[in-house]
Amino acid sequence: MPRTTSTTRATAALPAAASLSPIHVLTLPQVGFLRQAQVLQFVPISKSTLWRRVQTRTFPEPVKLSPRVTAWRVEDIRQWIAAQGPQA
Repeated sequence: MPRTTSTTRATAALPAAASLSPIHVLTLPQVGFLRQAQVLQFVPISKSTLWRRVQTRTFPEPVKLSPRVTAWRVEDIRQWIAAQGPQA
């Protein structure tokens, strides 16, 4: 088994976000709509879990913007995230 140096261990222990420039850090907009892929970047659950929670009304319902476009209101997502904090 190869031996690692303290430099290698320190680098490996850095979180992935630490290597990103500030431009790549995700921020939730103040207003607007988010598509499913965008919601899943802020809420670390699977697509199946997302839709299961929508069905059981434990996650905000999306809005149909057109027959083929479904999105969530940013305000609803922000509210949901804030409500999850005290439970953790």
